[in-house]
Amino acid sequence: MVISIDQQIIYLRLRKSIRLDKGKPIHLGQIAQIIIDPKWENTLKQLIIVQPKDERHLVIDLMMIIRKVTEVLPEVTIEYFGEPHVFVEFEENKPSPNFVLIALVWLLLFVGSGLAIMNFHADVSMEEVHQKIYTFVTGKEKESPLLLQIPYSLGLGIGMILFFNRLFKKKFSEEPSPLELEMYLYKENMNQFLITKQFQKNDKRSGSDDDGTIP
Repeated sequence: MVISIDQQIIYLRLRKSIRLDKGKPIHLGQIAQIIIDPKWENTLKQLIIVQPKDERHLVIDLMMIIRKVTEVLPEVTIEYFGEPHVFVEFEENKPSPNFVLIALVWLLLFVGSGLAIMNFHADVSMEEVHQKIYTFVTGKEKESPLLLQIPYSLGLGIGMILFFNRLFKKKFSEEPSPLELEMYLYKENMNQFLITKQFQKNDKRSGSDDDGTIP
């Protein structure tokens, strides 16, 4: 269906990435913010850009969006902001979590991190350091200065909680933790890699078309 309208401008801001249900058509309103005359806004939001198949992820290029929009509104001018593509990741039905496996992984991480801390303290002779500090402060020698060791142990755990800014599901502030930043950077790099690979595949297909192998 082609809609004849006076010359207008469509402003698009493509989302950087989005998660959608697998197997359902992707509408323009899901992957972009749109500003146009209100009477055409709903039409564009419901415009189907692509019908995905069995992909786990998909890269929708701006050129694909322009082609679809101009098929419906051939007389408009499109202005876009931000990224020239959208990375779409499809949600799949995941099995319920295996709590036995989760408990085993948690126990492994707990024991491993505990051993790492203990080995570090052994390497730097932390017990001897506590003994010397206790002697320097109180003037008495003690083999197990619990007055220092107990607050130090508690402070170590509290410091780790504050460092990661999370206790189970509770966050103490809106600032991202170092772990969240690392996960974000990993996700960004992974998405960029997949986008680059997708464009390389598209370039190869275009090259095949130019060679005349595909009529």
